[in-house]
Amino acid sequence: MAKSKVLVVGGTGYIGRRIVKASLAQGHETYVLQRPEIGLDIEKLQMLLSFKKEGALLVEGSFNDHKSLVEAVRKVDVVICTISGVHFRSHNILLQLKLVDAIKEAGNVKRFLPSEFGTDPARMGHALEPGRVTFDEKMIIRRAIEDAKIPFTYVVANCFAGYFVGNLSQMGRLTPPKDKVYLYGDGNVKVAFMDEDDVATYAIKTIDDPRTLNKTLYLRPPENILTQTQLVEKWEKLTGKELEKISISDTDFLASMEGMDLAEQVGVGHFYHFFYEGCLTNFEIGEGAEEASKLYPEVQYTRMEDYLKIYT
Repeated sequence: MAKSKVLVVGGTGYIGRRIVKASLAQGHETYVLQRPEIGLDIEKLQMLLSFKKEGALLVEGSFNDHKSLVEAVRKVDVVICTISGVHFRSHNILLQLKLVDAIKEAGNVKRFLPSEFGTDPARMGHALEPGRVTFDEKMIIRRAIEDAKIPFTYVVANCFAGYFVGNLSQMGRLTPPKDKVYLYGDGNVKVAFMDEDDVATYAIKTIDDPRTLNKTLYLRPPENILTQTQLVEKWEKLTGKELEKISISDTDFLASMEGMDLAEQVGVGHFYHFFYEGCLTNFEIGEGAEEASKLYPEVQYTRMEDYLKIYT
């Protein structure tokens, strides 16, 4: 079977650039949407040109120009959107409604992967304000996709290692603490961590796989389901240094929201659901869903002890 042609929307972003590389690496004819809105952002332009050197095709299109989106979509079989949904960068989830309209009109797309790549929004109806907006908006996109009868796969990637592992899951920093580490409660709630390159590899694996058609794909490889305490212990073993542990109760953690700006409040709410509630792992993967490492055992996913080595 010929490999699908892929259009990546948001290809210069944190996950998008990895999706482009993974698509090329797995032999797909890969298009990247070049939006005029990048203006004078030279770094984004140079990244697009670097993709071109690697074999990607650049196609112009804008969310403000429906016809251009339709024309871009008609060039491919699969559309993957990776535009940002996090508040400390930019929050553009609902822009995808324009992409859904273009895909519906084009009528040729065999699979759409919308901008998910985090927590399963279908399981977050109880989420705290103000962070629940992320999940609510992703559900609006899901409903639009399904109402338009567009074939889909939803990729639930859980916690990106770059934001949750290198810092031992400490808020407000990206590198490991030197002397003390804050534990959420007793630090023994299980969380699923993923190397971002592996997220992209698994996402591209799904696009021609009938087993993932109209399903949710959870990225929960067993060796990457860890508690925060286990993550800290891996770091201590690597460095040979024991950190002071300070436990934060759920009440104190939620109280810390007071006086924070919106992006920080969103972060606290999401951390609460991950590290106190266990929303990423406290359920069995059932009907209408698959787990990536079981479907694709050939992928040698990065274990978190190996991921941490670069920080030593």
